[in-house]
Amino acid sequence: MDCVDGVFTIFAASSMHAGVRARATAWMFVAVATLWATSTCTVVASPARNVLVLFSNSRLVPGNVEVDRGLRDAFRDAQPLPIHLFSEFLDSPEFGGEAHEQAVIAYLRAKYAGRAPDIMVAFSDASFEFLARHRGAPFPGVPLVYASVSPTVLQRYALPKDVVGVSVEYDFGGTIEQALRWHPNAQRLVIVTGTSSRDRGWEARLRREVPSLAGTRRVEFWAGLPTAALVQQLADLDAHTVVFTPGYYADGSGAMSSPGETIKHIARASAAPVYGPLDTFIGTGVVGGRMPSFEGIGRQAGRIVKQILAGEQTAAPATVAVAPIALHVDWRQVQRFGIKEADIPADAVIHYRAPTFWEQYRLVAIIATSLILLQAGLIAALLLERRRRQTAEVAAQKHRIELAHASRLAVAGELTASIAHEINQPLGAMQASADAADLLLQSDVECRSDLRRIVTRIRRDSVRASDVISRLRSLLARHAPERHPFDLGVAIDEVATMMSAEARRRSVALDVRIDSPLPPVAGDRTQIQQVLINLVLNAMDAVADLETDRRVVEIAVERLDGRIHVAVRDRGKGIAPQDVTKVFDSFYSTKSSGMGLGLSIARTIVEAHEGRIFAESAVDAGATFWFDLPVSPDAAVAQLSTS
Repeated sequence: MDCVDGVFTIFAASSMHAGVRARATAWMFVAVATLWATSTCTVVASPARNVLVLFSNSRLVPGNVEVDRGLRDAFRDAQPLPIHLFSEFLDSPEFGGEAHEQAVIAYLRAKYAGRAPDIMVAFSDASFEFLARHRGAPFPGVPLVYASVSPTVLQRYALPKDVVGVSVEYDFGGTIEQALRWHPNAQRLVIVTGTSSRDRGWEARLRREVPSLAGTRRVEFWAGLPTAALVQQLADLDAHTVVFTPGYYADGSGAMSSPGETIKHIARASAAPVYGPLDTFIGTGVVGGRMPSFEGIGRQAGRIVKQILAGEQTAAPATVAVAPIALHVDWRQVQRFGIKEADIPADAVIHYRAPTFWEQYRLVAIIATSLILLQAGLIAALLLERRRRQTAEVAAQKHRIELAHASRLAVAGELTASIAHEINQPLGAMQASADAADLLLQSDVECRSDLRRIVTRIRRDSVRASDVISRLRSLLARHAPERHPFDLGVAIDEVATMMSAEARRRSVALDVRIDSPLPPVAGDRTQIQQVLINLVLNAMDAVADLETDRRVVEIAVERLDGRIHVAVRDRGKGIAPQDVTKVFDSFYSTKSSGMGLGLSIARTIVEAHEGRIFAESAVDAGATFWFDLPVSPDAAVAQLSTS
C-alpha cells in the first residue's frame, strides 16, 4: 500500500464513525494521517494534467456514473498531455456539517499533496456549495468547473472568472404537462417527495408550480411517507391517476437513499403511470419526462476543462453552458399504458424500442439493394447485349448466306460455258435421236425395235440433261444452312462431275482420290460443295498459263484422327510467303480481276462446320489448300444424302 492509499484508509475509518465519535477524535486521526503523509511520502511529479472531480453523494449514484462516463469520453483524445481524472465523494446528505467539511479538506490536502489538481470539477449543488464556501481551500488558485448546478444555487455566490461550468434546471412543469397530455382522462395527480433538505426544496417548488398545471384534477402531495407505506399506497392507484416524482434522499422513517434507488421502488409498485425529471430514471419503469442528459453534462463540462487547460479564455461566469432538455420515453411503458405513437413528438428520445429492420440494417440494406440493382442492371445490360449480339449474328448469318449465294451465282457465271456444253451434249443427242425417229416413221419399213432403241437413248440423254440442271439448281438455290449427315465422298464426286466439263474446256487434268469408305460428316452439303468448287476453280486458275503437263489439279480425301481431311493441290507457281496468311482475308486477292471473297467465304463456311482451313505453298512448286471436317457424332445411324 502506498502513502496515498494509507491516508485514504485512515481517513475512511474516521469518516465511517464520524456520526458516533467525538469531533476531537476524528480531527486527531486526520492530523496524524496528514503529518505521516507529508513526512514519509516521496512522490514523483507527473507531466500529465490532473483533474479532481468532487461528487455530492455516493459513488454508485447513477447520475454520478453517467457524468463520469461523459467526462472520460471528453478527455479520451486530450492533447498535448494526457489528463488524469480523480474522483472524490462527499456522501451527502448522509454526512454534513462544518466538522465533516474540514475533515474532507484536510483529507484532500493530504491525499493530493504530491499530485495537486490543475483544475477541479464540482458535480451538483452540494459539492459546488462546498467548494464555493471554501474557495481558498483545499487548493488555492485552482480553477473550478461546475456541472449540473441549479441557477438558484449559482445566484447565491459572486463567482470569479475562473469559476465556470454547466448549469441545469430540471423541467418539472414540462414533464407534468406532457404526462397530462398523454393521459387526458386522469383525475388525480400524485406528487411523491422525501424528507431531506433537498427533497423539501423540490417539494416547495412543486407546490408552487403544480396547481396551475393540474387544472381541474385533484393534486395530492405524498411527502415524507415511509417507503413501505408509500409502496402499498402506490399499488392501490388506478389508471385514472398520474404519478410524478423527482425521487428522494430520505423517507419518512429517516432511511437514507438516492433518487435512483427510490424510483425503482416507486415505479415497480405503482399501478399508475410514473413520470420523473432525471434521465437515469429511464429503464426503472418510469414512462419518461423532459430530462437533461447526465452523460451529456459530463461531456460539456469536460470540453470546458480542456479549454481551460489549453489556456483558452472562458466566457462570463455562470452562463458558460446550460444543459439541454429533451423528452425521453421508455417504449415499453408507452405500450403498457396505451400511449399512441402518433402523440409522441418527433424529437423525443425513445428508449428500449426494438429497431425496425430499416433502422437496424439500413446501411446493409442500402448496400445490398444497391448491389442487387447494380447486378440487375448488369444482367439487363448483358441480356440486352446478348439480344443485340444474337440479332447481329442473325443478320451476319443472313448476310453470309446472301454472300455465299452471290458467290455461287458468280461461280455459275464463271461455269456458264461448261454448263452450256454439258446441257447441249444430251440435248443435241436427243435432237439427233428425234430426227432419226422421224425418218423411220416416214418410211414404210417395219422399225418398231429401232424406235424403241431411239426412245431409250432419248430418255437417257434427258436424264443426263436433267442431272446437270438439278446439280446447277442445287448449287444456285437460296436456302438456310442445314445440318444433316452426308457422305463427303459422294458430294466430292458430284463436284468432280460438275467440274469435269470446265476442266476439259481449260485442258486441265482433274484427279480425284478418295479413301473409301468414309464416315458421314454433319453439315450443309451445298455449302461444302461450294467450298470445294471455289478451291478447284482457284487451282485451275493457278495452272491456266502453264504447259500442259503441269495443268493438273488433284483432290485428295482421307480420314485422319477422327476427322475428314480434304486437300486441293495444283502445280502452279505457288503463293508468295507474305501472302499465305492473307489469302483468307476479305477483299484480299492475288488475282488482278479477283474480288477477294471466295476464300473468305470458304473459311466462314468451314469454321461454321467446326472445321479448319489453311494453305501451304512453295514457290514454283504449287499450292495446297486443306480443310477438314469432324465426323458426324451420329454416324452409326446417319441417313446418307446422295441427292
